[in-house]
Amino acid sequence: MQRIVFDEAYQFISPHRGGIWPRVFKPFLKYYLRRSAGIVDYDIRGLDHLNASLTAGHGIILAPNHCRPCDPMVMGMLTLRAPTFLHTMASWHVFKQDWMTAFIIRRLGAFSIYREGMDRTALNCAIEILKGAERPLVVFPEGVISRSNDRLSALMDGLGFIARTAAKKRQKQDPQKRVVIHPVALKYELLTGVRQALHTGLSDLEHRLCWNVDPERPVYERVVRLGQALMSLKEVEYLGLPQTGSIYDRAQGLIHHLLQPLEDEWLSGNGDGDVVGRVKRLRSAILPGMVNGDLNEKERQRRWRQLGDLYLAQQLSLYRRDYLQRSSPRERLLETVERFEEDLTDAVRVHGPLKVYLDIGAPIEVPTKRQRDADSDLLIDALEVRLADMLNDLSTEVETARAQAEGGVEVEASSG
Repeated sequence: MQRIVFDEAYQFISPHRGGIWPRVFKPFLKYYLRRSAGIVDYDIRGLDHLNASLTAGHGIILAPNHCRPCDPMVMGMLTLRAPTFLHTMASWHVFKQDWMTAFIIRRLGAFSIYREGMDRTALNCAIEILKGAERPLVVFPEGVISRSNDRLSALMDGLGFIARTAAKKRQKQDPQKRVVIHPVALKYELLTGVRQALHTGLSDLEHRLCWNVDPERPVYERVVRLGQALMSLKEVEYLGLPQTGSIYDRAQGLIHHLLQPLEDEWLSGNGDGDVVGRVKRLRSAILPGMVNGDLNEKERQRRWRQLGDLYLAQQLSLYRRDYLQRSSPRERLLETVERFEEDLTDAVRVHGPLKVYLDIGAPIEVPTKRQRDADSDLLIDALEVRLADMLNDLSTEVETARAQAEGGVEVEASSG
């Protein structure tokens, strides 16, 4: 389990607001992304949308999809082309990985938010940044890293609250002042054959399972076999025997097995919402006693096991139905192998080379009030539709260009 929760009292980490550190780091950003994420090329679009909002003095929210750990640093690429620096809302656990990471990201404008509870300090910090239109504020509305570049996870409602509260405060200052949200589609393209990119990673995973490595087997088949094996291992651990049916249905069954007993114990059986939201509620219920330090060691270890089960349930939920097929784009194979590596080893090797597209959408003006008779947050609904459409357009463009480059011949992802 990755270190994403901590049994210690949360302390808000404020953003560094000076411009010296962002200027110092800017010349090294491309090198950093090449070394840490394998990104060798980038294509920024829609800068006219962002520049118009900057010129108008709007409070600006940049709302990207969140498919890879490097997304926040990729967003920093905008500062190479736009006359601004950024603030970024980041989960507290990111600051807890090591002192160097915490030192750098804070000085680049990041501040913490505590995902396991109501973090009013972080919300107020975000609202004040927007109220004063200090810098664009980057918020990842999915809330988790999906490892699914072609599809969005459900967007969190917290962004709507921040945006509307800031819009209301700006309007009190001046009726002409606005807060806007720019959807930002991040699309990653693998620039080499999938066999070349993934052979070493797949071989390492197969060695871990004590399998003979067969480099001639199609990549798709190797990935599917690994997925079946890893699912069976978890089913044996938790259910006693491997189950039957599709991988997706088996994952849903294991998620239910993991979450329902915990929801019965901690939430009086409340299992409403998507898996990410359910996991968040359970963590918020389990952690306070651990943070307070009033538990004996046996109970503390029991709760750590429960938190491990929550992590597994959330990871399983990110494997999408029908996301990986024999004809899927090579990027989906890449994402699936990276997910295997992350779930099995808590670390992901650098694959690549990658090209990233950053497409900044036209602004969505934020109203000061939520429509009370609506079943959902219409602002978040509009953002989700726009962002999904932008990702779909980029994916279609990348696949079309690839097919043309290959002479108009459709090549299966499994061929590498």
